Amino acid sequence: MEAMDYFRFLLALVFVLGLIGVLATLARRAGLGFPAAAIKPGGKRRLSVVEVTAVDGRRRMVLVRRDDVEHLLLISPTSETVIERGIATGGDSPIAIATSDDGEDRQ
Repeated sequence: MEAMDYFRFLLALVFVLGLIGVLATLARRAGLGFPAAAIKPGGKRRLSVVEVTAVDGRRRMVLVRRDDVEHLLLISPTSETVIERGIATGGDSPIAIATSDDGEDRQ
């Protein structure tokens, strides 16, 4: 095989991979993928992600709600840690803890 044959093969490979990527993107935008709503259509969902906050470049704090109870998770690429369980979602306002100048916590 000559160098021109290798070049044509490489060009055809890049074209086909690009075409697959474009078609996959169009299919996803058209809703032809596996939608999460297909798991439990209609009814009230029991599980939802309330909020996600980046702690740093690798870790995230995620607040997850399950059956009107929230759980705070710390997620990193290598581990998941439950920070707090059973946070009530009622009208209770959180207690603010202020730190004084001498390092003691007070409410």
